Amino acid sequence: MIVASPIEKMISNLLNKCRAQKDNVLQAKGEETAAAGGTVTLGCLYNVSITTNNYLFWYKQDGNNSPKFILSRVSGDQGNTAAEFKERFSSTLDSSIRSAPLKIQKLQLSDSAVYYCALQPTVTGNSKTLYKNLWSKDNRILHNIH
Repeated sequence: MIVASPIEKMISNLLNKCRAQKDNVLQAKGEETAAAGGTVTLGCLYNVSITTNNYLFWYKQDGNNSPKFILSRVSGDQGNTAAEFKERFSSTLDSSIRSAPLKIQKLQLSDSAVYYCALQPTVTGNSKTLYKNLWSKDNRILHNIH
């Protein structure tokens, strides 16, 4: 068994903190407006310190309901999509440009909601942290379809 010295532990902790600060997602547009029956694509760019096996997740939150899992992507279009979203929602993760846009087709009024993407690990069981991720720095909703 190898035991790390206090200095090695401190350096390791600092490196992990620096790495965690670099991992983030960016949803640049605040709102999207589209007509019923049309198609909309919501952008999601991400930055990661480790470029292998990055999972990206999309969620939908409408009204006062809890966020609902839409899909996850690990590479290209590989991943999982919740059954209720399979027909009209899709995403392809492009690791070369660090992008995973969400495409919604055949728009319905019920698609009006806040949409957000997240890198693994996602937050579960801690709503204070989760809701903090829903808002941009100037308190604008990240994605809201009307």
